[in-house]
Amino acid sequence: MQKGCEHFEGIKEDQVNPNTEGCEECEKEGSDWVALRMCLICGHVGCCDSSPGIHATKHHENTGHPIMIALPDRSWKWCYIHKQYGQ
Repeated sequence: MQKGCEHFEGIKEDQVNPNTEGCEECEKEGSDWVALRMCLICGHVGCCDSSPGIHATKHHENTGHPIMIALPDRSWKWCYIHKQYGQ
């Protein structure tokens, strides 16, 4: 893992709440997801890259928001820019 990803600095994951209980786009489309990811910038909830919609990654691509966290347990974070996990 690379050191020093600045995107994780200053992020307080307990201060960001999910906007929806499930993947926002999948809920609108009526489709299923495998796992959920929450944007640590705005709280958008999207489905993981193993899901057909890949909505968490699409959210990053559309907004530039660089980091997300796994839901529901918040056990790991990911930086899309540096392609690395955070603590």
